[in-house]
Amino acid sequence: MRRIVFVIMAFASLVSCKESTKNKSTISTEKVLVYTAFGDKISKKGSISSGEMLAKFSNLNVGDTIEVKFSSIIKDLCSKKGCWMKLPLKDSLETMVRFKDYGFFMPLDAKGKEVIVNGKAFVKETSVEELQHYAEDAGKTKEEIAQITAPKVEFAFEADGVLLKK
Repeated sequence: MRRIVFVIMAFASLVSCKESTKNKSTISTEKVLVYTAFGDKISKKGSISSGEMLAKFSNLNVGDTIEVKFSSIIKDLCSKKGCWMKLPLKDSLETMVRFKDYGFFMPLDAKGKEVIVNGKAFVKETSVEELQHYAEDAGKTKEEIAQITAPKVEFAFEADGVLLKK
């Protein structure tokens, strides 16, 4: 009789341990971040921060290009079709991101969301006409657009892939 009671107690303790293990694995999977992918397939592995990206941009001259992957928050987005976005680097510094061969666009409601972009970073001089076109796409007033009168040296980025945090 003692033997039967001992076997039942041992079995009950094993079963209760297995339940505990199931709960732990369920909790850990809830912490997985989910992203929506656009463009080429990329992973978040190896992504640098926007501050680290600013340091890389600071070492480039007009015409220089580097391959890089970094994360930031979407500050501004083309309001017509999502064909470009601006990502802050630090304070008032930002980078204009366009998409390789206009092969994909971002959702119009993506402003303020976290992204990881992969592609080519470079420094370029943007013409007055192009700056005015971007201002128009961003929904700026005619008065604001008319105030753009000089070209601007900018940090630019051509993304071949983007991960948008859900």
